[in-house]
Amino acid sequence: MWYSKSKEEVLQNFKVTPEAGLTSEEARAKLEEYGPNQLKGKPKKSMIALFFAQLKDMLIYVLLGAAVVTLIVGEFVDAIIILAVVLLNAAIGVFQENKAEKAIEALQQMTTPKSLVRRDGEVKEINSVDIVPGDIVILDAGRYIPADIRLIESANLQIEESALTGESVPSDKDANALLEDPKTPLGDMSNMAFMSTLVTYGRGEGVVVGTAMDTEMGKIAGILDEDTEQMTPLQKKLEELGKILGYIAIGICVLIFVIGLIQKRDLFELFLTAISLAVAAIPEGLPAIVAIVLALGVTRMSKINAIVKKLPAVETLGSVNIICSDKTGTLTQNKMTVVKYHTATPLGEEPPVELIKTFVLCSDATYENGQGTGDPTEVALVMYAEQNEIQKKSLEAEYKRVSEKPFDSDRKLMSTLNQTRKGYRVHTKGAIDQLLKISSSAVVNGEVVPLTEELKQQYLAAAEAMSDDALRVLAAAFKDTDQILEPDEMEKDLTFLGFVGMIDPPRLEVKDSIREAKMAGITPVMITGDHKNTAVAIAKELDIATSIEQSMTGAEIDEMSDEDFQKRIKDIRVFARVSPEHKVKIVKAYRAQGNIVSMTGDGVNDAPSLKNADIGVAMGITGTDVSKGASDMILTDDNFTTIVHAIKEGRNIYANIRKTVTFLLACNFGEVVAILASIVFFWPLPLLATQILWINLVTDTLPAIALGVDPGEDDVMKKKPRDPKESFFAGGAAINAVLGGILIGSLTLFAFYLGLREHGYSLGSDNISEDAMTYARTMAFVVLAASQLFYAFSKRSATKSIFQIGLFSNKLLVGAVIAGLLLQYISISIPFLANAFNVQNLHLADWGLVIGLALLPLLINEIIKVFVRMRRTKEA
Repeated sequence: MWYSKSKEEVLQNFKVTPEAGLTSEEARAKLEEYGPNQLKGKPKKSMIALFFAQLKDMLIYVLLGAAVVTLIVGEFVDAIIILAVVLLNAAIGVFQENKAEKAIEALQQMTTPKSLVRRDGEVKEINSVDIVPGDIVILDAGRYIPADIRLIESANLQIEESALTGESVPSDKDANALLEDPKTPLGDMSNMAFMSTLVTYGRGEGVVVGTAMDTEMGKIAGILDEDTEQMTPLQKKLEELGKILGYIAIGICVLIFVIGLIQKRDLFELFLTAISLAVAAIPEGLPAIVAIVLALGVTRMSKINAIVKKLPAVETLGSVNIICSDKTGTLTQNKMTVVKYHTATPLGEEPPVELIKTFVLCSDATYENGQGTGDPTEVALVMYAEQNEIQKKSLEAEYKRVSEKPFDSDRKLMSTLNQTRKGYRVHTKGAIDQLLKISSSAVVNGEVVPLTEELKQQYLAAAEAMSDDALRVLAAAFKDTDQILEPDEMEKDLTFLGFVGMIDPPRLEVKDSIREAKMAGITPVMITGDHKNTAVAIAKELDIATSIEQSMTGAEIDEMSDEDFQKRIKDIRVFARVSPEHKVKIVKAYRAQGNIVSMTGDGVNDAPSLKNADIGVAMGITGTDVSKGASDMILTDDNFTTIVHAIKEGRNIYANIRKTVTFLLACNFGEVVAILASIVFFWPLPLLATQILWINLVTDTLPAIALGVDPGEDDVMKKKPRDPKESFFAGGAAINAVLGGILIGSLTLFAFYLGLREHGYSLGSDNISEDAMTYARTMAFVVLAASQLFYAFSKRSATKSIFQIGLFSNKLLVGAVIAGLLLQYISISIPFLANAFNVQNLHLADWGLVIGLALLPLLINEIIKVFVRMRRTKEA
């Protein structure tokens, strides 16, 4: 709490004097005690550690177990295929993880290379890493602050702190200020300067009170360094699903052994059957398919200006129901703009030329080719002049500056003396109350009249109305003279011209995006380091909030317990004057209530909350490297609208993954039904383990990936966000999958039965010939594969028919089904493949029969949809 101590107390605390600074010996001793002035990060994981971390998954364990068993029984091709799937999944995970965490390196790069300090009574330039607590640091315009500093001297000192506090204008600093409130926000600590912020004006000196991890920037680095990695809803569901499928596979194997022992079957045959069923129960390609679907989703999102750094984050976007957005630069344009003016000339002069001229001539900023340099307030004034066709360059050429009185934070004024055709004119700009004190006349209806008390009150009332609208008010006055005045003589007996109101305006496209987000059941929340009135005014304009009661400051958050804050937070739409710790607290409070939170931001101060949110969204253009490193997604166009588009994409991707999972499980359940029924009823096995693997890893995979990139339904943003706890099988998806599985399994067995009957056998026959068994298995093999391929069409929508969606609207799926049928035909008709899979070619009539049977699950599912639509129409 150095801001609450006087300069003398701080200097005494470090046993240092401003005139001499530390001695070289003291500095060396302190460097050993405190260490270098560098931000630290935790050691990075090796590639091997990252690789093994990807294997910690129940589905992977079961697959590895299946690979070991297939190796033992000599099925080497099966083992290689399973292991290839596992390795592909792990490789994708490692690639993503390796790119992810760059935040600490970015913070380290932000620390400044050189600083001016006073040591041994001399001013020296040293490396910033060698700065220690107690050092006297000298500050001037254009220099970055190397550590956290308690100012001991300041002259018109202004520091740009937007990356740390979120404020869009530089902060005025005053070394003599004493702040006794222990909850003073960072943005109000006028006697402090913080690491990695920039001096934009004036000069100062200060004593270093914190270096490295003891700085405000260090606190942020510490928060970023915490292990806050949490599983996304999709990862949790897939892990849950993996465990269930693993237990089912083990349970089925045990069940088979029990049934087999009761039936006194051959133990080796039982062992092979158990493997067949385990393979049938587990969708081997599921982890890889989900990873591929997410990767394709990431590619699609990059085309709409959203770069996703972590694959699972794509799906999490679909569940987002709270968007916490930083104000400055995210919802607003991050540039001060003049939006109103007031003169005592009622609608007379449009625009107020004399007022603009004074503002332009009394400023040091430039604005050329759309780029401004200098103080943001002055840049706004020069821009305002350009908009009104008044050029700064030509104005300065005509009215040459001959003298000036620079801005002073005590006076809150700046004056210049410019040559005119008749002599000289003083131009003064600054705070309205200060200008009214030193003005004796005013321009009213184009004429100079005495400045009466009544006129003063009118000006102040108009200025207050602008302030209530969260505008920053800046006034102007002038004085004509026939001689060059001394600076101290300039600011006397001025003629008051009027004033302008400025604000950092909202981005033009944001309002529509917020409306769309609200329609989609998403609540936008503004979080800013700016003042409450300013924040609420912008929030009202953007329809984020309706009244000031919906706002809260960081100081108010500190006064509440976590429980009370969590209760209040649902009614709050604007958080103002907040620190990085408050932002994290806000995100955590929303998440504690079961919300899925997206946090957007661009500054260093946003990085901890970006990391703690379910989805951290950084700005690609204005965003710092730190915020980009801590985020899950980066917007390359800095457009809030892109977030809404990304959420839409995320919703579609989740819906597609759900379609893929339920499709694969229905197909695999069909295989389980066919095998299990054969064992229970003493029938021969209709399929071999190699045939099941072929179908699972080749024929299923193509349509599953095609479903994963389905264009999606148009009304996805008219629905509420998905409950992250909602099961994959909510809304009747489980019944649909079971029914589909029973149909596929039953038809497979029926095809097997028809194949045996053609050769004069039944399911219960003994001593079935090898030729008959191969033919019957081929029919079952084709029906199982083809029915799954056709069934993929009906999975595109739970309610709409394939004709409502458009049969060819997913050309990739059409191609996948054709390719799958072709592969199936090739595996049967090419002799060496037919031998490998123990199948043979079918008669032409049987081809027609098996294709007809394979179409039944699709047709039945389409009929069910008709009844579902009728029921929903009645309910509506």
